[in-house]
Amino acid sequence: MKKLINGVDAVVSDALAGLARAHPGILRVMRDPDYVVRVDAPVQGRVAIISGGGSGHEPMHTGYVGYGMLTAACPGPIFTSPTPDQILAATRATNGGAGTLYIVKNYAGDLMNFEIATEMATADGMTIASVVVGDDVAIGITELRRGVGATVLIEKIAGAAAERGASLDECARVARRAALQSRSMGVALTACTIPALGHPSFQLADDEIEVGIGIHGEAGCRRVGLAPVAAIVDWLCGAVADDLRLCAGDRVLAFVNGLGATSQLELYGVFHEVARWCTEHAFVIERNLVGNYMTSLDMAGCTVTLLRLDDELLQLWDAPVLTPALRWGM
Repeated sequence: MKKLINGVDAVVSDALAGLARAHPGILRVMRDPDYVVRVDAPVQGRVAIISGGGSGHEPMHTGYVGYGMLTAACPGPIFTSPTPDQILAATRATNGGAGTLYIVKNYAGDLMNFEIATEMATADGMTIASVVVGDDVAIGITELRRGVGATVLIEKIAGAAAERGASLDECARVARRAALQSRSMGVALTACTIPALGHPSFQLADDEIEVGIGIHGEAGCRRVGLAPVAAIVDWLCGAVADDLRLCAGDRVLAFVNGLGATSQLELYGVFHEVARWCTEHAFVIERNLVGNYMTSLDMAGCTVTLLRLDDELLQLWDAPVLTPALRWGM
């Protein structure tokens, strides 16, 4: 294993220090407990939007702290949920008096720790709402579906609503609707290598790919032979659109997300095939996002997310945003 690190125990700490140095006009990094807040937090009279999860998925979540998106993010150790103390500290630091919305990926550790933080914050007199993201159609049981690429889209939409002065109930409503209208599925060409583990989380032959992988190095729902990207996109888009019950004429945001070790060259090739597939099925791509926005360390592969759009969700997506990883309209 070769990594650009000082040591396994310093990976997250060094990255947070670098984030703070790189973006002092956008965010602040707080330590012990670790969390990241937008530079002007708390914003009085505005709902705070907070998310978090294990490190190793950068720029998720810390790269989305800033104007028009997350008010704060709580980074745990690699692939490990942040603690309730981290989440509570971030909640206190961003409390502008209008309530707090937690956006939580559907993993057991995240669910448990955000729930404990909710109880602690409520005991402190703060008002909390939560939206759980579970968009991964590789999992057949809806309640067990993992939160993957749609999390980025939901954080942006909820953050825009909060920036406009929407109430906590309104922010939660649009976030839940975006979650219900989003589905994702991914494929891996190689597994990721967790620094503390020192070897890939699963093994693939040179002519094999893993369909339906998770973002923590989990194996997928099936292993198949390597195929042209057009065929891979047909599998992914077919599963996503069938589960979302897309109909001809539906408007979508198409999100092609790299998992950390896939070149932009390949990702645009994937998007070309997604656009071709949507055209063939009479789905209208009104917006797109292509790049490494929710990674799995050095995994090679991608996820494809489709979000069914309406006028409200489109306006919130288009609203100005200024974060380290996502910015437009400013």
